[in-house]
Amino acid sequence: MQNISALELKAKLDNKEDFQLIDVREAYELEIATIGGEHIPMNLILNNVDKISKDKAVVLYCRSGKRSASVISALEERFGYTNLLNLTGGILEWAEDVDPTMESY
Repeated sequence: MQNISALELKAKLDNKEDFQLIDVREAYELEIATIGGEHIPMNLILNNVDKISKDKAVVLYCRSGKRSASVISALEERFGYTNLLNLTGGILEWAEDVDPTMESY
């Protein structure tokens, strides 16, 4: 599995790189903190593979990186994805390294 740090993701966003960002958390978690991207909850992701690009990098994230890692493993095994990146440490690392004003939970 490929990983990306919060600082590397911030650089991609700042450079306006062409990639897809997917948040796999639950809807209530978006109300607490978000870094944007498309919202496809973990429990719905396998039914929405048509929304996940195979043509460019796709960064998936959750709160700590564990759920997004599980999603990536399933997508790689079942659908042959090779372009997925897991945000190491999830939104918690983002809050720590990029945006300390973001609420942690």
